[in-house]
Amino acid sequence: VFVPIGFMGGIVGRFMASFGLTSAFAIGISMIVSFSLTPMLAARLIKWKPPEEESSEFGVQGSALENDANSGFDSQHSEPLKSSIGGKESGLGKSEDTSVNEQEILDENEDLSNHRSNTKPETLNSEPATEEKRKGSKDSWFFRHLDSTYTKMIRFSLSHRWIIALACLLVVLSIVPLFMFVGKNFLPVDDQSQFEVTVRAGEGTSLQATTVLLERIANDIRKLEGVTDTLITVGGGQAGAVNAGTIYVKLSDLGSRSKSQEQLMAIARQLLIDKYPKDLRTAVSIVQAFSGGGFRNANVQFVIGGPDLKVLEDYSAKLVEVLKKNPDAVDVDTTLISGKPELQYQINRKRAADLGVRVGDISQSLNILVAGQQATTFNQGTDQYEVRVRAKKSFRSDVETLKRLVVPSSKLGAVSLEDVVTPKEGTGPAAIDRINRQRQVTILANTKPGGSATNITADLDNAVKELKLPVGYSSGYVGQSKELGKAMFYFLLAIALSFIFMYIVLAAQFESFIHPITILLTLPIAVPFGILSVLIAGQTINIFSGLGFLLLFGVVKKNAILVIDHISVLREKGLEKDEAIVQGNRDRLRPILMTTIALIAGMIPLVISRGAGAGTNRSVGVLIVGGQTLCLLLTLLAVPVFYSYFGDFGNLKIFQGLAKGMQVVRRKTVETASSIFGLFK
Repeated sequence: VFVPIGFMGGIVGRFMASFGLTSAFAIGISMIVSFSLTPMLAARLIKWKPPEEESSEFGVQGSALENDANSGFDSQHSEPLKSSIGGKESGLGKSEDTSVNEQEILDENEDLSNHRSNTKPETLNSEPATEEKRKGSKDSWFFRHLDSTYTKMIRFSLSHRWIIALACLLVVLSIVPLFMFVGKNFLPVDDQSQFEVTVRAGEGTSLQATTVLLERIANDIRKLEGVTDTLITVGGGQAGAVNAGTIYVKLSDLGSRSKSQEQLMAIARQLLIDKYPKDLRTAVSIVQAFSGGGFRNANVQFVIGGPDLKVLEDYSAKLVEVLKKNPDAVDVDTTLISGKPELQYQINRKRAADLGVRVGDISQSLNILVAGQQATTFNQGTDQYEVRVRAKKSFRSDVETLKRLVVPSSKLGAVSLEDVVTPKEGTGPAAIDRINRQRQVTILANTKPGGSATNITADLDNAVKELKLPVGYSSGYVGQSKELGKAMFYFLLAIALSFIFMYIVLAAQFESFIHPITILLTLPIAVPFGILSVLIAGQTINIFSGLGFLLLFGVVKKNAILVIDHISVLREKGLEKDEAIVQGNRDRLRPILMTTIALIAGMIPLVISRGAGAGTNRSVGVLIVGGQTLCLLLTLLAVPVFYSYFGDFGNLKIFQGLAKGMQVVRRKTVETASSIFGLFK
């Protein structure tokens, strides 16, 4: 289960690799401890009591066993024990050729008779002497009734197998609607006691005006309950725009404020909408672990690229309108910032050709004058600085001054710029982003509290299909949206590999092709209950929920192995299939409940945790606690039913032949290994 997690790719692999390998190593160490330290401690610490003492103290248990034996165990299974002497017993998925030693059977029957003869009748048929002994017995009133009820349920399930099989099928089929309904995000929403507000004023706003605007917004945010500090950064972003800035907001500790981080973010978002101009582009988001593209962070980032910027602007506007109608999307925006004032020069190509002026010389002269050109570098200590030469700001922003710029001419030597160009004032994009040398626009959106990023991406995908992008235009996700798709793929791959590895190991251990299928069929039953627990708790599916599913698989698989292994042992001793199923499930009910309750108790602190990292803890804890609690009863009934069904298949000749083949392979392997190790003696 855990080894495939250690080899997952992408960013999610960096999150999970250490967890998968550490878990696999820890489980390996625990197996060594269970084979060595645990038996030693049990031999030293557990005191053995004689049978007579046990019967006197646990009289109820003896009576229950006696009644159980009289109710059908001896009458129904003494004959298989006798008939199996020197005969064959067909197991599930394999044919047993092992002859049972007659003397061993007789000795076991003699021991059983001696035990019954030594047990005092008055003790077996009497209640414990005191209430304390009743409570101290492992067969207390509660467990006796639980065992009796569970036995009746198993017998009912075996006599009405189709009901349990149909219930399991319906539960597994419910995975699809539940998965479509639950929210899905890349990372869980965690209260970090901080968030950031990104602001972009109108194009042409000066640095001083932007600073004043951000200070006003920061003052309003500081008045909110729980806000302790704010930090303003003006002129940031990838393009270094002077009309853009970010306000970092620090909150007090979660225990000292009444509102959560998400609630304060929603209040700040509404404050910006109500109090400030509509053309102010704002976004309130968490401090992202990583992001990509755009002048701000966002949960959903969708890129559309192509050669014509005007077409991209039209497409992006349509996609923005679609997202604004999505109830899960907030802070919808694009990276295409239009309306920036600019001075445009239209070149008169015919006149430039007549005067011997090349178009490249015109553009190069303007570029050097306005943008500047690196002339040299100088060193100061260990630092090196570039020296760029360009015109003064007052000169390069004056239209009349620019007209007197001289450009080279092959015919006249030099001509004035106004002789070959026509200047005009206009507006244009603040920046043109490119990806793979192609112009692109990024659509940005955040998810509201409790919202799903996949619902937003689904609307985007449908809208792009309706646009029918022409040849030369492309689209795709970046940032968290892209990694979310990768994470789902890698988790599905890890689950598939886990199933394959589990089948191989179980088939080798049970020497059967059928038993592993019986065990693995119980795993999908836990999935819808895990999703349902996430819905009930108001959580979303994320990469840490994927870990919860894998842990849930491990627990359910372990419970099924405990039951099926014990049933196989009982059948080898001569019990019929149905009675072996009933007895095996009864015997393993207690350890299954013990491990399940212990697991749930260990996960409760994660569910109720608060503070930093609580969102991640709850993502795992809620899924395991809810999933294991809700699916426990169905899996306890599904395992015997699946075993019964596949027991019928196991009697087919093809499976018996495969079982014999596995036995031959195992015997040859043992013989070969013995001969090889014998060479080194």
